[in-house]
Order: sequence, then structure tokens, then C-alpha cells
Amino acid sequence: MQTFRRITLIAFGIIALLCLYAATKPDTFRVERSIDINASAEALFPMINDLQNFTRWSPYAERDPAMKQTFSPVTSGKGAFYAWEGNKQVGSGRMEITQSLPLQQVTLQIDFFVPFEAHNTVFFTLAPVNNGTRASWAMEGPMPFISKLMSIFFDFDGMVGNDFAAGLEKLKALVEKPV
Repeated sequence: MQTFRRITLIAFGIIALLCLYAATKPDTFRVERSIDINASAEALFPMINDLQNFTRWSPYAERDPAMKQTFSPVTSGKGAFYAWEGNKQVGSGRMEITQSLPLQQVTLQIDFFVPFEAHNTVFFTLAPVNNGTRASWAMEGPMPFISKLMSIFFDFDGMVGNDFAAGLEKLKALVEKPV
């Protein structure tokens, strides 16, 4: 009985320490990846500003070919939205363009419903570089306590960042492809 009590106290102590550590993590997160693309902002902007084009290079679209997709009547620019319902790898959600600065940036509100609820902001940014354009894909949002706790065991930046990097590579290949 004494051993069980000792093990229980140690387990609760470890859980308490993990919770205290999680509480020290930031209240917000930001994940960002960038790539230099040998193309002009004029060639790239329609690929990020039109949500139907986004699905051509998004790494999430290929994870569920049967995913149900719904687009607003106008698919580009401020107010355009895209909703999806898919398998457990893509879940369901909705994103809407909240700002569109031609040849510079597209900002979206992204709402995830399944497998978990989250409300974040996504930024696609274009900036000139020597032989083309640097395209950046970023997401930021609140980090509730459960997310802080999960971040102890899962590398959110790595998982989401790898997806962003893969998507940007697909965008690069799509835009740089010879005509």
C-alpha cells in the first residue's frame, strides 16, 4: 500500500510540474516558412489570392482527394471564402480572405472545426529578391492551455511548418514550370 501511495504522489508531482511548465509557454504562436521563387509577384499573386488556385498547391488537398470543398461565388480577393470537410487528416474548417494587398500580401481568417476547434490568422506575403520573389506562409493565433500542454510532447512548429514548406515547394514548381 505504501508503494502505491508513493507512486501516486510521484505521478501527481510529475503532472503538476508538466502543468506548471506548460503555463510558462507563450500565450500565442507563430509558424512561418519562406521560399525564393524564380517568378514575379505578378505571377505568384493570383496563386495565393484565388482560393481555387490555393487548392492546386496546398499540401492538404492531396491528403484527401475525396474532400468536400465549397467556394464562395467570387473566389479571389477580400471576402472570398473556402470551406472543406475531409478525412481525419484534413478535418473540417473554413477560411476567408480578410485583406488582399495586390502583389504584396493576402491575409485570411482560418477556422478549424474538426479534429479540434481553433481560430487563427494566415498570412501569405510576397517580397522581391534578386531573381524573383520570396513567398512566405505564416499562421499565428492564440495558444490556450491545452495547446501549451500538448506542445510539450508535439512539435507543432515542425509539423505545421513542414506542411507549409511542402506547399511552398509545390507553389514554386507550379509557377516555375516552363509553359
